[in-house]
Amino acid sequence: MSEIERVGVSLDKALLAEFDELIRSQGYANRSEAVRDLIRAKLTDTAMEAPNAEGIGTVSLVYDHHASKLAEQLIQLQHTHLLTVVASMHVHLDHHNCLEVIILKGRVREIQKLADNMASLKGVRLGKLTLSTVTADHDHGEHKHA
Repeated sequence: MSEIERVGVSLDKALLAEFDELIRSQGYANRSEAVRDLIRAKLTDTAMEAPNAEGIGTVSLVYDHHASKLAEQLIQLQHTHLLTVVASMHVHLDHHNCLEVIILKGRVREIQKLADNMASLKGVRLGKLTLSTVTADHDHGEHKHA
């Protein structure tokens, strides 16, 4: 376990009340955990701005599977980027719509470009990239990774 250092923060009462409501609604055990998560999120966002940042991401695509050649184009893009595409999952939502979730790993810029290429294909109704950097291990308190 890493060494913990206690710090103090001065906040406006109204801001603190809003923060307390937020952490309560999200199920945090205490303010410290919420603040640590905010700091980690900001550090991750900043790390992704580095020119050669390595990242992981998921692209979620909802599309009309009747759209001409769209499924083939998505498969072709994935095969063209074998080193970036880690895995994918296909879900039939209804008679017309499918959800494709594609896990990507590599340079952040390449992940963003591939996600943009997929989302911009004709027939894609929704395309969303969720992105994070590959970070070094950090302490979760009593929570341990296997």
